Amino acid sequence: MCHEGAAFVVFYLEVTMHIPDGYLSPQTFIPLYGVSAGFIGLALRKMKKELSHKQIPYLAMAAAFSFLIMMFNIPIPGGTSGHAVGGAIIAILLGPWVAVVALSVVLIIQALIFGDGGITAIGANCFNMAVVMPFVSYWTFRIIRGKEKAGLRTLAASFLAGYVGLSVAALFAGIEFGIQPIIAAGPDGRPLYAPYPLSVAVPAMAFQHMLLFSVIEGMVTAMLLKHFMKNEAELIYAMREDRD
Repeated sequence: MCHEGAAFVVFYLEVTMHIPDGYLSPQTFIPLYGVSAGFIGLALRKMKKELSHKQIPYLAMAAAFSFLIMMFNIPIPGGTSGHAVGGAIIAILLGPWVAVVALSVVLIIQALIFGDGGITAIGANCFNMAVVMPFVSYWTFRIIRGKEKAGLRTLAASFLAGYVGLSVAALFAGIEFGIQPIIAAGPDGRPLYAPYPLSVAVPAMAFQHMLLFSVIEGMVTAMLLKHFMKNEAELIYAMREDRD
């Protein structure tokens, strides 16, 4: 029990949402490359149908916003840090498929040019932050908001969209870390990649995000949605669908 607690602390201080190289086995990162590539390809086709000419500049702005907000790392006790992603607000404003493209572009650039996230882990990072998060956030917003046009319920739904979306993305990352000792071990039983079991990796990832980073994601989502509701409500994808 003491050993597991120490492992929890070490893992908590080591890893954030951007999975680095050396933590995921080929059995994990190769399939996730394929899944993410499939979603990006489908998203590009859907984006051509759903994105109007008026919204194209917002796609570039959304990618730039996500890139910027991910660069603002927030320190937490112990010397590590984390950040919001911006995936929830992009999914609400432009739709989850557009968010897949915008966030994937950002994550690929960050990995290739800035070394933020591993090259082998691009597929996993895209899956967690550019696929899982936008769809979870979008449907959380739609379900909680219901048919309300505007008001406190809509703002609460936007906060929870950011909070739940990032928390679930972190949960997936924790699972990806935690299965490594099971699926990739040497002849002597030692883990070849991330050495932390599910009982350590999942709580550690969930803990730091649910207590801080997901809260920030929710607040950013609610504040930006409030601005767009006041100034450009007709552009909000998640709310426009109710009127179509």
